[in-house]
Amino acid sequence: MAGWYSLGIALFAAIGTFLFGFDTGIATTTIAHQSWIDYMHHPSNGLTGAVVAVYIAGEAVGALGQTFIGDRLGRIRFMQLLCIIVTIGTTIQTASVNIGMFLAGRAIAGMAVGGMVATVPIYLSEISAPDQRGLIGGISGCGISFGTMMSNWVGFACSYAPYGATQWRLPLGIQIPWGVIMFIGLATFMPDSPRQLLRNGKVEAARREFARVRRDLQSHEVHEEFALMRAQIEFEMAREITSYKEVFTLFGRRAMVSIVAQTMTSLTGVNVIQYYQTTLYKSLGIQQQTILALAGVYGTVAFVSNSITTRFLTDQWGRRKMILCGLSGLILIMIYAAVMQRFFQNSDNNIGKGFAVLGIYLYVFLYYAMINSTTWLYGAEVLPIALRSKVMGLAAAGHFIVNVGVTEAGPSAFANIHENYYYVFVGCTAFFLVIAYLYFPETRRKTLEEIARAFGDKVVLVDEAQIDGEQAVLAKRDEEIASVTKEER
Repeated sequence: MAGWYSLGIALFAAIGTFLFGFDTGIATTTIAHQSWIDYMHHPSNGLTGAVVAVYIAGEAVGALGQTFIGDRLGRIRFMQLLCIIVTIGTTIQTASVNIGMFLAGRAIAGMAVGGMVATVPIYLSEISAPDQRGLIGGISGCGISFGTMMSNWVGFACSYAPYGATQWRLPLGIQIPWGVIMFIGLATFMPDSPRQLLRNGKVEAARREFARVRRDLQSHEVHEEFALMRAQIEFEMAREITSYKEVFTLFGRRAMVSIVAQTMTSLTGVNVIQYYQTTLYKSLGIQQQTILALAGVYGTVAFVSNSITTRFLTDQWGRRKMILCGLSGLILIMIYAAVMQRFFQNSDNNIGKGFAVLGIYLYVFLYYAMINSTTWLYGAEVLPIALRSKVMGLAAAGHFIVNVGVTEAGPSAFANIHENYYYVFVGCTAFFLVIAYLYFPETRRKTLEEIARAFGDKVVLVDEAQIDGEQAVLAKRDEEIASVTKEER
């Protein structure tokens, strides 16, 4: 079990991904309230669709922003900036007096959570132990599913509120304090990434933060692992990347795997099912109040399955097996869901409709159990330090851009080809299953530097002299601290 310190840091950092899940999910129930529709003067279908579209576009901009300024600011300062932006965006949404103001708030919040959801997995992967990285890094994905669950249940609860702005302003306002809370934590007790500090030439600060976050190690193990980490990062910095052409020339496979791991999640159909599940329930003849309750159950299944596998499977079984198993299962479940909806969508067979709803729940159970946390973590850990912000930002932007396409096509697709839209995702998922089988190596229980070997890259080894040098530095520092303490007494 991970130390309580590392676990606490991971849970606090996951506030960033919680905001991503909550702000994404709350839009579904917000635009469904008649009070919101009336207050916004009955916006057209295009403007209503823009509530989702501008948000996802903002996410893509935020992810690309990490690519350009994430390394310059560092993990902590960049996340602090995002906390400020998300607080502004959620405040504007909550206080909106017209549809234009609401869309502006959605776009601003989207930029913040887009950068956050790309940064938090990187940060957690860089501060966690190799044998606990699946748990610590996977908590970022659990934050997404927890946010989705809470947004669904909050939306359901507020449906019982009297008709008026409270029905939709209260759920939106719940988001506001979290950015402030996370900012305070980042400014006070959250450790910086020792790997990012090494990359910036701050060796002593990196050494201090490494000893702080790796409290599970004995003294000699701290020296050895830090020496290995430092040697590998300095070797990679000697081949500093200055263009994306060099990225794909020197680290083409690693960059491709990271981008594919993020992009394929949108093409499994999860976002379409999540955004339009209420439409699917309505097509089965289910009443509005029951629809919102079913959406709450959907979010609960997502969070519970995600949490269980993050705790008991990711580090024990491995990322590659989880991705392959998850993609294979999603193909079968989507076929099942399409068949059930085809036969029972317009029938009076309540048992058959129950089996159709079961298809949606089986899908969310398997996706969040095997794919959600795994791909966000995997996309970050396969990259060398020099590329982590650049490529992870690009990968997350690809995820959001593809997401815009498939979700915008959703209403028309379901109206014209109905449940056959699922088969588009069956084909995409089958394609990515083959790619993952051929090109995704296992990363379980390897240090971020040792993962290079799985891709055929050089792993730098250190000798006893380098380890002894680290021991001497730390011993000298301990003596200085003891001397200062003695003098103060």
